[in-house]
Amino acid sequence: MNPPAIHPGVRIGHVHLKVADLERALAFYHGVLGFKITQRMGRQAAFLSAGGYHHHLGLNTWESAGGSPPPPGATGLYHTAILYPTRAQLGDALRRVINAGIPLEGAADHGVSEALYLRDPDNNGVELYWDRPQEQWPRSADGTLAMFTHPLDLDSLLKAAEGSAKE
Repeated sequence: MNPPAIHPGVRIGHVHLKVADLERALAFYHGVLGFKITQRMGRQAAFLSAGGYHHHLGLNTWESAGGSPPPPGATGLYHTAILYPTRAQLGDALRRVINAGIPLEGAADHGVSEALYLRDPDNNGVELYWDRPQEQWPRSADGTLAMFTHPLDLDSLLKAAEGSAKE
């Protein structure tokens, strides 16, 4: 027996991360990625947003000040996925990451999306991606999704950002 489906309007609203050093985390999420700080709670917590929302990211040191990342093989968050509205905006995010000297762990074309994978200063996984329009998603003959993992052309992604900046 199948449980009732969740309402299609449900969304994941925000991610709240435990960090070891608030200023270091803010240097990444605010300074590199460009999220706006919407509220600070002293040196213990901050809330960040894109586009005026109350917060997409919460960062705190309440239980983690000076802490270390979970060891390999432990359960926990695999990555936070940050969705960009266009390919050009994802290209701009790639430019920011490169300029900050942050290494990529991977970059992939999944058919439904293009994604960049990296780590934040607390070693949390971060995916930066954009979704292709649904009508472009790869499908099998029976209509089910046929996602894949192919290499992502980073030069093309950077050019998309450059082309957008000229307009």
